[in-house]
Amino acid sequence: MGKSKLKSRMKNLLMFLPNMVILCARLMVDKRVPRTERALLAAAVIYAIIPFDFIPDMIPFVGQIDDLFLISLTLLRLIDRTDDVIVREHWRGGGDIVQLAESAATIAPLLMPKRIARVLLAKVKPTAEGSGLLANAAKLEPVLVETHEQEEQTDRLRRLADFGGRRSRAKSA
Repeated sequence: MGKSKLKSRMKNLLMFLPNMVILCARLMVDKRVPRTERALLAAAVIYAIIPFDFIPDMIPFVGQIDDLFLISLTLLRLIDRTDDVIVREHWRGGGDIVQLAESAATIAPLLMPKRIARVLLAKVKPTAEGSGLLANAAKLEPVLVETHEQEEQTDRLRRLADFGGRRSRAKSA
């Protein structure tokens, strides 16, 4: 996919950012959401609301990409650890929230500095539990690919821990 197509798709996804922040706020008070996940949702909302973060929000378009990326990763982690029904129940925006979060988590790192993507990904650590949505999105793989073998998923999670590390080492060599 070309850079201009990615930017166009990201512009569409950024329209959902306010609804995603509201969704996170609703999920923070839902008792079915584990306490750790509620804390991560709170941190993601604070990060999105505060104008001074890794990429300042005052920079149009680019300033919101990191916010959308972190919220998407947090939602995908929640879905991996609980049930997508809980997230869908609170969603008031258009479209399917799971697919929107997967798309945002896949496209955003392509439009932002790799170092920032790695830092944000480190804040929302994926696990071997769940459906693997977070691992697939963070590895920049196609959104609709399903993994059925546990070994393959575990291997992906190991590679996820080194997200972009090979590129960094290659540049410094």
